[in-house]
Parts: sequence; C-alpha cells; structure tokens
Amino acid sequence: MDPSQNQPEPVVFGVSDAIAIINQTLEYSYPTLVVEGEVASFKINQNRYVFFDIKDESGTLSCFMTVYQLRITLEDGMRVRVVANPKLTQWGKFSLTVRQVAPVGEGSLKRAFELLKAKLDKEGLFAPERKRLLPERPSKIGVISSTQAAGYADFIKILNDRWGGVEVVVAHTLVQGLEAPGQIVRAIEHFNQMAEPPEVLAVIRGGGSADDLSAFNDEPLVRAIASSRVPVITGVGHEVDVTLADMAADQRAATPSNAAQILVPDRREVVAHVDASTRHMLQLMSRYLTRFGQDVSDKLSTMHRRLENKWQATKNRYEQLSAVLSQLDPRSALKRGYAIARANGKVLRSGAGLKPGDRIAIEVQSDVINAGVINVSSKK
Repeated sequence: MDPSQNQPEPVVFGVSDAIAIINQTLEYSYPTLVVEGEVASFKINQNRYVFFDIKDESGTLSCFMTVYQLRITLEDGMRVRVVANPKLTQWGKFSLTVRQVAPVGEGSLKRAFELLKAKLDKEGLFAPERKRLLPERPSKIGVISSTQAAGYADFIKILNDRWGGVEVVVAHTLVQGLEAPGQIVRAIEHFNQMAEPPEVLAVIRGGGSADDLSAFNDEPLVRAIASSRVPVITGVGHEVDVTLADMAADQRAATPSNAAQILVPDRREVVAHVDASTRHMLQLMSRYLTRFGQDVSDKLSTMHRRLENKWQATKNRYEQLSAVLSQLDPRSALKRGYAIARANGKVLRSGAGLKPGDRIAIEVQSDVINAGVINVSSKK
C-alpha cells in the first residue's frame, strides 16, 4: 500500500485567500512588532504616503505609513525604532505598516532634532515676537504631566510653598515613550477647549536621558504648544536640556521647580516688599506733611505781614484824608474867624445878583447875623 494514499488532500487556496490567511496568522501571532534599524530609501509620495526601508547588517524590511503619522523628520542613515503591524500586500510584497517611529541613539536623536528645528524655525514657530507674557499672579493653572513623576511633586510643593491658594487643574499623561506626545497634545487641546480655560499651561517633566526627553521634540506636540490660545510654560529636564517644545513655548523654565518659581511670586518676598514700600510711603508722607506745614506757615506769615502793611497804609491814608477834609470843613474856617454869607439859603460865592435892600444871613462861629444889603460893588 502506498503511504501517500493515506495522507489528507492539501487545501488549495486562491491567491487572495492565501494572502488573507497569512495576514490573519501574522495579526494573531504578531499583532505588533517593534523593530529597530537604520533608515534607507526614505521618500514621500504625493505628500501623503511615506515609504522607507529599515535595515541592519544582514536584512531589510519595507515600511509604509502616512505623512500624518510621521511625527519627526527622517532621513537615510538615521537609526529608528518602529511600532508596526506586519502585513503581506495584495501584490505579494511583505512590509511593515508603521504606526509610530522614533529615533534612537544619540546621533539619530540629534539629527532628527536639528532637521525638525530648522523646518519649524523657518516657519516662524520659535520667533520671539510671537511669544506672550505669562500672567503675573495666575489664579488657575493647567498642569500637563505625569502625576507620579518627581518633577510634578516638586512643582506642586514649590507652588504651594511660594504662594498657595492657586487652583491647579491637572491632566495626567505619559511624559516619555511613543505614546507620550499624543497624550500631551490631547491635554493641550482639552484645556484650550474648556469654557473657562486656565490662565496658563505648565508642561513639566523631570530630568532624563536624551531618549527619555525625545517625546518633547515631537512635531505635532511642538505645533500644539505654538498654536495654544492659552500661554504655555515648559519645565522639561534639567537646565542644560533644551527641547523643541521649550523653544515653541511662551516661556521656558530650566526645571519643573523653576517653572513654579516663574509662575507665582514668593509670598515672603511680597510681604517684605509691601512692608518696605509702606515704610517708604510713610516716610515720604511725613516729609511731605512737614514741607506742607512749613509752606502753610510761611504763607500765613507772609499774608499776615501783607495785611498789617495794608492796614497801616490804609490807616495812614485815612489820617491824611481826614486832615484834608478837616481843612476843607467850613466849620474849621469859622473857627479861624471867617464867616459864611447866605442869601435865600444859598452860600454866596460872589455878590452878583444882590441889590440894596436884599436880606442876607451871616454865619460866624457862634452866631448867625441877619443883615440887609446897603450897596454892592465889584472888586477891581
């Protein structure tokens, strides 16, 4: 008996079915592949699709993704790590459908940083004139960070120690890894869409390696910070660490702790400043009141002297006028022996109009003499 006659007949698949079964098997066995290698043959078609190979010393894999998913600037020779789904295409070509890609290694991280920096700088995202001032004493702060990180704890502690009473709204996100940039972007969008958004956003993360901080060199994240309608301060890493997110923010802090120091004043310094200002103001008021009192006193003295001078001048003038009036008083003339002649009740200033027989009254100092006119002659 032929042993082959006892073997089951092989299942025959059509090409499309075979491709589908292979993809189903790949999806079941390897739903996600994380592959690290060097970029080669990088290109973008129609400004929509990204194609490149990832290779090592002995192998090459084709990769495909959309431009929308590309969050960094790639070029041949960079070492990257891709998160992808293995897939056999309808044309029988095996490739990786990439969901995420990130540079690895100091050289690749630095090159990706420089390429994206040059691109965004050319667009004006880092221009000083587009940066806004932060509120002087914010009452509501939006914080984007991992609440489990030491940097977040330092930020909150210093915030409360320095000022206190500030409303802090926290969006918990990853702050490193491939998922971190997308979560931070969604947090920024959430705060911007609030009916009453915070007065300022603080994106913070403690120190770490260049690979740990690479999430803050993500292009969509940098653009989200630059386009935020709420001012943004970043406190990422240590003082020597500068990310593209820092460059796009309205203000960069050296560390999370420094971000808290920038956002709120130290109440002790404020109290001391108020005390010093109050003392200075009281001194100024005292000097002013002293000068004002002296000025009033001087003016009153001047006014008093002027009134005395005016009174004395008036008194002297009165006495002069009184003397003149006294001299002009007819009664004074009578005392000196003169007489006043009246005819018909009027003082005679000349003899004109009088004729013999008219009656006149002659007033002397003590008597009035009634007399008659005998003759009138003019003086020559």
